[in-house]
Amino acid sequence: MNWIQTEIFTATDGIDELCAYLLDIGIKGFVIKDSNDFQEFLDNKSGNWDYIDEDLMNLSNCETSITVYIPDDTQGAEMIISLKSLLKNLKANDVQGRFGRLELEFSNVKEEDWANNWKQYFKPLKVGNKLLIKPSWEKYNNTDNRTILEIDPASSFGTGQHNTTKLCLEFLENCLNVGDKVLDLGCGSGILSIGAMLLGADSVTAVDIEDHSVKTAIENAQKNGISTDKYAAYCGNIIDDEELSNRLGTGYDIITANIVADVLIAMKDYFYKYLKDDGILIISGIIDSRKNQVINEVVSANFKVVDIKELDNWVSVKLIKC
Repeated sequence: MNWIQTEIFTATDGIDELCAYLLDIGIKGFVIKDSNDFQEFLDNKSGNWDYIDEDLMNLSNCETSITVYIPDDTQGAEMIISLKSLLKNLKANDVQGRFGRLELEFSNVKEEDWANNWKQYFKPLKVGNKLLIKPSWEKYNNTDNRTILEIDPASSFGTGQHNTTKLCLEFLENCLNVGDKVLDLGCGSGILSIGAMLLGADSVTAVDIEDHSVKTAIENAQKNGISTDKYAAYCGNIIDDEELSNRLGTGYDIITANIVADVLIAMKDYFYKYLKDDGILIISGIIDSRKNQVINEVVSANFKVVDIKELDNWVSVKLIKC
């Protein structure tokens, strides 16, 4: 397998928290380069050192960074989209400058080359028994009469290629009833909310904290022939924005939330607020090492686990409101 070496420039104070976020999007290995750590070693080293390599000495003047290796495949392409989104959100909310400049640098591929070539990773994909997901630039001979979900992710997460998205769509196919009212929190490209409409939902409300994701979701909904009176999309953070939180209303039959562990935990009471009694909650974006923590936290908000799906270290959970 080929790997894309990616260096994330940050600051000492942000290393631990940033590494935790990276784990949540599936990046498990890091190489941390921190000038403060090496300077502390120089100041406090014990024993007698006759020689320290000049390259090591230069670490005391380096810019703090975290280097990660991302697979050069479909999962890696989704991971880079998630990583760019993560850094953008951290930067927008980093009023104290704890995280540094939060810029990416690809070592063995030019960013402009990746930006131009990422479409090669996204091909028509069958999901479950009913859906076929494809980008607009790909052709598909629909001999098996699948429902075609056309999605152009732009810079938003959600092409169907990532395991978390596939697991959510499989749950949706099996539990959605014609006429359901669906809420998609963290909609990204809109793939889950559009999938819900194509599977028979009566109406969908989609929410994301990034404006470009909301615009992308609306555009994708239109490409799939979904009318604006059935598809509402909002930009904002329901945890911080009380007006938006109240605008979403209640009584949803199904909520989908394919985000990250910490955000799922923070939203547990909102899930309960928005769902009708016995409503279905589908959560995903959970790396297997955090499965039990997330499930326990959400269950504590009066939910019961109905089913758990796992695929290549990723977890999706279907719960019911008690």
